[in-house]
Amino acid sequence: MSNSLVINGENFESEVLQSQIPVLLDFWAAWCGPCRMVGPIIDQLAEEYSGRLKVGKVNVDEETELSGNHGIKSIPTLAVYKDGKIANQVSGALPKKEIEALFKDLV
Repeated sequence: MSNSLVINGENFESEVLQSQIPVLLDFWAAWCGPCRMVGPIIDQLAEEYSGRLKVGKVNVDEETELSGNHGIKSIPTLAVYKDGKIANQVSGALPKKEIEALFKDLV
């Protein structure tokens, strides 16, 4: 079972913007090959950093308004939020070490 949260328009503010710890968001879609490659890494990071980093996934097909509001133009896009603001953001499938580098200094 994954430790990552399903983030949507209803819980975005409470789970991401008001979070007391940094949040890693994975903007993805089921049909996206690179997203499927990154997905298991995201789940692994959610487990490894449990309690220090909140990890969530946003399905761009189901959350078009949320994705649009955040300027998501390609997927996968990984965004790290700290204190309600984007601290880092990158698009594309990355290896685990590069994903960790996005938030390592924030946890």
